[in-house]
Amino acid sequence: MKITRRRAMGFGLGFAIAIATGCTAQNAGSGSAGKSAASGEINLYSSRHYDADQQLYDTFTQETGIKINLIEGKAEELIERIQSEGANSPADVLVTVDIGNLWRAEQQGILQPVTSQILNDKIPANLRDSQGRWYALTKRARVIIYNTDKVKPEELSTYEDLANPRWKGRICMRSSSNIYNQSLVASKIAEIGTQKTEQWLKGFVENFSRPPEGNDISNIKAVAAGECDISLVNTYYFARMKNSTDSSDKEAVAKVGVFFPNQKVGGTHVNISGAGVVKTAPHRQNAIKFLEYLTTPEAQKIFANNNNEYPAVVGVEANETVRSFGTFKESNLNVDVYGEKNSDAVKLMDRAGWK
Repeated sequence: MKITRRRAMGFGLGFAIAIATGCTAQNAGSGSAGKSAASGEINLYSSRHYDADQQLYDTFTQETGIKINLIEGKAEELIERIQSEGANSPADVLVTVDIGNLWRAEQQGILQPVTSQILNDKIPANLRDSQGRWYALTKRARVIIYNTDKVKPEELSTYEDLANPRWKGRICMRSSSNIYNQSLVASKIAEIGTQKTEQWLKGFVENFSRPPEGNDISNIKAVAAGECDISLVNTYYFARMKNSTDSSDKEAVAKVGVFFPNQKVGGTHVNISGAGVVKTAPHRQNAIKFLEYLTTPEAQKIFANNNNEYPAVVGVEANETVRSFGTFKESNLNVDVYGEKNSDAVKLMDRAGWK
């Protein structure tokens, strides 16, 4: 059963309860009857919208007999829905993009701690909650994109250096309301402190070539078109354009380069997509099995490759396009700090004039 994002938010609480109480009977006739009866189901709330993820769900069901009932929506909508459903929520697993969303779910008390040696062994400590309320599944790096005709890679170094006056009028960015930018600033607060981060932000914003606008893809195209020389974007957007059949995407990526900042100090900022078990999960053990399954090498490759991300499990390779960007040193900050410092980051961005 799959309820798409277009339909998910239109269903009321009564239908949500019906999922929890009625889906086992509905699904019992498909697949192996013995497995289905013994293994049950899980209700997955996901803000990932990739058709290829269905391959993962089908394989999981084939291997375990556990059925997956999928509800898709935006992260904030799903978090709000779980809250409104309360103790009657049928949700077992919440999958979201960006640690900021997982942190909000954690702080709002809708995720429960789980203990799994498999998850703790496979997911690095800085990519999971210390209490087991969420675990990273994939990573993306926020990198410098530069126009290769106007910028030499040896001119680039750190995020902090982008506040240097020599970049004045040369940087284009998306809005400060974007969670990716907020998480980057939050990481800087954790690394260099509030005062230095605010100083950096003021210089950084002064170097903007135009008021913030668009998204990562449109800013990549702006760099390629010479509207600015530099932007900060997530690696998977660049990879998506590189693999695109759209000629305009191909033309754009041919004119820009990828640079991993802070290789000599701190490491490049990384963010995650991840998942946690919902506090009121009616199928808790099945939910944990599903998370453990997502850390297998086969599942990691599919889950990461669907969105051109880096697998969270050490030793599992990213796809060829992502590997073509080269190796890099990533920040070892626990990504949870991005959520903890989010409100401070928003305040600093506002004071710096980042619209």
